[in-house]
Amino acid sequence: MTYRRSDRDRDRGQVALEYLGFIPLLILVAMAAVQIGLIAYTAQQAGTAARTGARSASLDGPYAQDCQNAVSSWLDAGCAASYLGEEVEVTATIDIPSIVPGWEFGPARKTATMPMDH
Repeated sequence: MTYRRSDRDRDRGQVALEYLGFIPLLILVAMAAVQIGLIAYTAQQAGTAARTGARSASLDGPYAQDCQNAVSSWLDAGCAASYLGEEVEVTATIDIPSIVPGWEFGPARKTATMPMDH
């Protein structure tokens, strides 16, 4: 079968249009991958904040400030302590950032318990 030049030119244009149609799907997959990474990073940071806050509270230190200082500066950690006899339990809560407006994931919460150091 012989192709005329115009048939090949049309085929090249069709392939280009198919690639353009596929680009939004690739962007969506890339954004989902970045968002999953942000969720995991925020959960890890919440765990770090809880452990640091519990260590500080067990030493009667400023656990709320230490909790915030333990995380990246662009994240806002809120910590609450519960004193349970000879132990202290600190829960850190950090809102999960979203790269797409309208996608809300709620907060990441982690809890750590330490014995009181007298």
